[in-house]
Amino acid sequence: MSLDTTLRLLAKASGLSVTDLATAIPRAGANTVSAWLRGEKLPGRDQLDALARAFGVPAGALLAELASTLDPARTQGEHDLLAAYRALDTRQQGALLEVAASMAGTRRAAAPRAARKAPAKKKASVRNKAAR
Repeated sequence: MSLDTTLRLLAKASGLSVTDLATAIPRAGANTVSAWLRGEKLPGRDQLDALARAFGVPAGALLAELASTLDPARTQGEHDLLAAYRALDTRQQGALLEVAASMAGTRRAAAPRAARKAPAKKKASVRNKAAR
């Protein structure tokens, strides 16, 4: 979910109007707040902190959304997966997480087996050296 969508949802949920938000945010008029809600502009750090206080949410929640939007390391597939996950209901999200954990667990389980075999080979080579 984009930052502007998050801000619109929080404004609606809290019952705050554009004017209410503009009053609560330093150096932000109603036009600026409207531009944030439309996704035309991004609020600055101090303004994000003030928005978080106005909505009663941790500032990190807003900052995390902004950071994920700007994260160049995140692939389009990761963005698509996150958007699809957020579109699911809670039960579906839980089921998807179980499947993902199972898939990841399978991959992680393979690594320790290989790691267990590696030391055995080392011991054999040490024994061979000692026998020489």
